[in-house]
Amino acid sequence: MARAGAALCRACLALAATLAALLLLPLPPSPPRAPAPAPASRAAPASAGPLLRPDDVFIAVKTTRRNHARRLRLLLRTWISRARRQTFIFTDGDDPELQLQAGDSRVINTNCSAVRSRQALCCKMSVEYDKFMESGRRWFCHVDDDNYVNPESLLQLLSTFSPSQDVYLGRASLDHPIEATERVPGGGTVATVKFWFATGGAGFCLSRGLALKMSPWASLGSFMSTAERVRLPDDCTVGYIVEGLLGARLQHSPLFHSHLENLRQLPPHTVLQQVTLSYGGPENPHNVVSVAGSFSLQQDPTRFQSVHCLLYPDTDWCPVRRRGDLVSW
Repeated sequence: MARAGAALCRACLALAATLAALLLLPLPPSPPRAPAPAPASRAAPASAGPLLRPDDVFIAVKTTRRNHARRLRLLLRTWISRARRQTFIFTDGDDPELQLQAGDSRVINTNCSAVRSRQALCCKMSVEYDKFMESGRRWFCHVDDDNYVNPESLLQLLSTFSPSQDVYLGRASLDHPIEATERVPGGGTVATVKFWFATGGAGFCLSRGLALKMSPWASLGSFMSTAERVRLPDDCTVGYIVEGLLGARLQHSPLFHSHLENLRQLPPHTVLQQVTLSYGGPENPHNVVSVAGSFSLQQDPTRFQSVHCLLYPDTDWCPVRRRGDLVSW
């Protein structure tokens, strides 16, 4: 009995010694902590394409011979001076002085009629489309000769889309789709079609991907015969092809502006962020953006010079003024 107790004591002592030894051993190193997830970066929009350069954009300015001195001189002095390589002027008559100012390759005589008619407008748009397709550029943007284009805002807007996708950007002048009757040769009707269109008076843009799909109805003079099917002017015909025939959709943008709007309602602090601006003209001379400037309304009735000098104060003819100094006059 005594022997058994002694053996038990020795076993307890051995166990205690073992436990003590284990307690004195260094603890195994902790497994490495998983790195904290990196802050999620803001991904580019799914549709955004590669970096866009100014030369990727083809800006077509539609005009007529009688407006060369009255309107184009102002555009050449202002925004076109900052976007010469992107800008092409489509007119209906030769003008050596304009060719000298803008560059011979930048002025295209469409040989379309100078009469303001549906057919003449569609004729010019047809030439604009073909010249864009020949250029190989990624984006086609059409404006009128009473638009101011902000090249930086335009590039920023287009950079959020992919030129290979179906993109049709602009501003509708109506609050509802237009309705047209399709016609076939011989006077027969096919159907009534509804579609949105971007008004040419505010300007609009088409991606190259969409322009390629438009080719059967727009290239090499086809645009004019397509326009005859619905008997609508140029900008409506673009909407008809895009929405009525291809099933793509106009993406409405509030950054495009035409003389059909009340331009004085545009908040002054947003003027420099717009893509296009316009003015009312002789029939509505007070319909201009409310923007401050060193030019009086008499000196600058369109406000284009004032806008330009706020955007580009380093322009040699601009009075010294701080960029962004926007106070309505």
